[in-house]
Amino acid sequence: MIRGLARAGLVVCGAALIAGCGGPAPVRVASPGPPPVTVPLGTSLVTAQGTWAIAVMGGSAASHNNFWQLFLRPAGASRWALVTPPGVADNGGLVAAGGSTSLVVGLRPSQRLVFSPLATSTDAGRHWTPGLLDAALADTPGAIAVGPSGRTLALLQDGSIEAAATARGAAAGQWTRLTTMTALAASAPGRSCGLTGVAAVSFGPHDNPVVAGSCVRPGVAGVFTDAGGTWRSAGLTLPGRGRVQVLGLAAVPIPGPIPGVGGNAALLAAGNSLFEAWWNGTRWTVSAPVAAGGVQALGFGAGGSAWLLLSGGRSETVGGTDGSWRALPPVPSGTVTLAPEGSGSFDALAVAGAKLTVWRLAQGAWAKVQQITVPIQYGSSG
Repeated sequence: MIRGLARAGLVVCGAALIAGCGGPAPVRVASPGPPPVTVPLGTSLVTAQGTWAIAVMGGSAASHNNFWQLFLRPAGASRWALVTPPGVADNGGLVAAGGSTSLVVGLRPSQRLVFSPLATSTDAGRHWTPGLLDAALADTPGAIAVGPSGRTLALLQDGSIEAAATARGAAAGQWTRLTTMTALAASAPGRSCGLTGVAAVSFGPHDNPVVAGSCVRPGVAGVFTDAGGTWRSAGLTLPGRGRVQVLGLAAVPIPGPIPGVGGNAALLAAGNSLFEAWWNGTRWTVSAPVAAGGVQALGFGAGGSAWLLLSGGRSETVGGTDGSWRALPPVPSGTVTLAPEGSGSFDALAVAGAKLTVWRLAQGAWAKVQQITVPIQYGSSG
């Protein structure tokens, strides 16, 4: 079932898409600030079909024995199942985004591949429809987004952004160029903030594309919205916090009388702190800071909630717009990602070679609830 997972990866990432962005009034910074935070591809996301988790398993990446896997805990269920799309090479990583009725998975290229296979499921991973993006997805968890209408965005490795009118069109390869990193950096908001890279795509009010990245100007987060072909700043700032890096971005439905109006949640790094910010389409609310650590994984849950897996076994979670971070008990050894379990609890997914162990947080402690052995064919990627 996991045969042929070799040269590509489904990780959609636009992490290091760096382009110079000058302007009539260059942005000047007194000091370079801390080094950028690297965000691994392992993550989880919640859709109507259930909770999905992405984890790398197997052995050495240098020997191409690392195989990325997709797991699903169906809505209303308590156990996880392996649902990795079959017959695709996934050593490069996986990225995924969910719509109201489907999940789109992208595989990042590895070794000699220069394009990104896609797979779409409308039945909770039981069947997959293959597709193709004739370009390399970016190396970031936020490289793919699916809007309420089914419109799909893909962030490429060179910083360009492609759009498909529907998830079905994306699977069929019907992509068109939305913008490029160069064009975005040369736009008025890009010049104003000193945009240096794009890390995530999403959708905001009225199903309009949203793009997020990093800026040179202190205190300014590079979050931009596209309205009728004109890019505008979403106005997210963290005054006095130095350079701001957007680590993740997710659409958040906003109840209201106007169909298609939505908000966003963003995870941010600034100085030695991490934040979450929520946008209702008009204004931003920013959480209290939490002390930064090596980011091992991150993700979003329902209602704009989010979680961070940090080095040293630390993990933190914050509820939608409540602004308060909550430290979870130290995670079990080998934990590579967390997944919201409902009612404020979490599952911790730990990996040891071909074995995935699921730990569930209950009454303040982690309890082992499941183990899955993945049939990995070591050496099949060579």
